[in-house]
Amino acid sequence: MRFVSWNVNGLRAAIRKGIDDYFSSLEADVTMLQETRTLEEQLPAGWSWPSGWHVTLHPAEKKGYSGVATASVKPHNVLGRGKGGRLDGNDTEGRVLACEINGVVCINTYLPSGSAKDERQAFKEGWMDEWRAWLKPFAEDERPVVVCGDLNIAHTEDDIWNPKGNAKNSGFLPHEREWFTELLADGWTDAFRHLAGDGVKTYSWWSNRGQARAKDRGWRIDYFLLNEAAANVLVDCSIVRQGGLDVSDHAPLVLDLDL
Repeated sequence: MRFVSWNVNGLRAAIRKGIDDYFSSLEADVTMLQETRTLEEQLPAGWSWPSGWHVTLHPAEKKGYSGVATASVKPHNVLGRGKGGRLDGNDTEGRVLACEINGVVCINTYLPSGSAKDERQAFKEGWMDEWRAWLKPFAEDERPVVVCGDLNIAHTEDDIWNPKGNAKNSGFLPHEREWFTELLADGWTDAFRHLAGDGVKTYSWWSNRGQARAKDRGWRIDYFLLNEAAANVLVDCSIVRQGGLDVSDHAPLVLDLDL
């Protein structure tokens, strides 16, 4: 069973840039998109999702902002939107969508960025704590659970091109990285790192500045996290860099499970 996770940096723009070709070539059973920034009625006239797909959009209340979407070849059940908690309990920013598809729980997440200003960093950190607490029971679920999305944190020095230069920047702050370590200790496996091993630098996001994309100077901030039931059937996890050049500033991640 194949899963794809992709921050598309605006679905309408991604459609113009040829995301349909990737929908076809990646051949996913489940596709989970982040930063869709659109309502269904705002999608281009004449465009449609691939034939037979079952799609749920969870947009932000603010138009043109955030949002996630989950699409599957087989029908899916929506388990919930948002993580609850004190911060944005109704998920007005459209950041969490949980679905069950063919017996697999898929949790599509777009974690806030803290790079804009101090207030957003504080919001991000509170959100991280609430999301981790909400997520914890899923780690012990007997069903395979796949958590994916743009988590806006590079966990280790292997996940960023310039660790020293970014040590004081949101997304690579020491306490953010420690939080990620603790998150994995709750019972989650970072699928890509588990297979690639330490010392492998492969990125999923590139700044538009300083020729970062052309020179492959990026961050790995997009993840597939698996509970034990899912990790036991892990086959492969890869990052398709070309998608981060053609369509978005993020590359799609592809996960294969033996299901």
